Amino acid sequence: MIHVSEFKDLELLSIHKVGNASQEESLICSQEPLQLQDETISQLLLSYFIQPFTNAAEYFRFYHEADLQLNEIFQYCRRIFENRDNFHEQSVNIAKHLYKHSTHPKIKGGELYIAYFSKCQVDGEDVEAIGIFKSETRDTYLKVYLSNESYQVNYDDGININKLDKGCLVFNTEEEEGYKVSIIDSISKQNEAVYWKDSFLQVQRREDNYHQTELAVNMCKQFISEKLPSEYEMSRIDQVDLLNKSAAYFKEKEQFQMDDFAQEVLGHQDAIESFREYREQYQQDYKQEIPDEFDISAPAFKKQQKVFKSILKLDKNFHIYIHGNRELIERGFDESTNMYYYKLSFENES
Repeated sequence: MIHVSEFKDLELLSIHKVGNASQEESLICSQEPLQLQDETISQLLLSYFIQPFTNAAEYFRFYHEADLQLNEIFQYCRRIFENRDNFHEQSVNIAKHLYKHSTHPKIKGGELYIAYFSKCQVDGEDVEAIGIFKSETRDTYLKVYLSNESYQVNYDDGININKLDKGCLVFNTEEEEGYKVSIIDSISKQNEAVYWKDSFLQVQRREDNYHQTELAVNMCKQFISEKLPSEYEMSRIDQVDLLNKSAAYFKEKEQFQMDDFAQEVLGHQDAIESFREYREQYQQDYKQEIPDEFDISAPAFKKQQKVFKSILKLDKNFHIYIHGNRELIERGFDESTNMYYYKLSFENES
């Protein structure tokens, strides 16, 4: 995890304006870094840049399909880490690289901030860091002030320091693997935002326990929701019961063990064999490896646990939330009404 309090100093900062190249907007690069003399402004900037990363638990790394050394942002950051005198020159290179990839018609222009931190702490390790941040959204602010013993109101536009649009922190560790990188993208669900992560930065998830947990959760959910019902006659209740058991496994265990999960959650030998085959196919389809054993990442499971939906929807009339004992719910058919029913057993009502 990133410890915000350990970002002691914002030592270097260069600001450039990067427009949308396809809209014929300009790229304007500063001639020199910003002189950080006001302590209040430095702290506001530090909060603006770093605060969004406080809950970051997922890391990425730079990559390139042919050779990591061909990744431009990786090279620009490496040159800064090697010699801080290269900072401003490389910040201009980063701005030019972003401008080259700002061609989607919906990409907004904005200020690009390149920052250098001489010391921060990530996962208990003290390292240097480079920040790449972009502000695309401007807000309108009311200014209330006293003039001639009467209050007046005016307005101005500016940047909301509580909302960073896009950000990237590059930590000077694991250089040979493409550095440890953390990313923020407030509009990542929109198609036009793909340019930040995939085109501009060219990063991919690190194969750590966060990534492994995320993969395993999705694999188990798909197996129970799609594969098992296609092979065996399963009621929706049994399916929900298996999803609940899977969620409990990831929530309560500290380590995922493939065989242990199969025995504890699935139980039946035929289902276990089907699960093993499905894992092999899943790894081939997604070109991702899921180890037999790994430490379960609580943040990754918390983010993904919504995939284990324990809701039984009955026509448009009822939703049944199933969280506990499978034996307390029974499905039947009423011939007099020609409709299915569920019988629920309970002790208390609230």
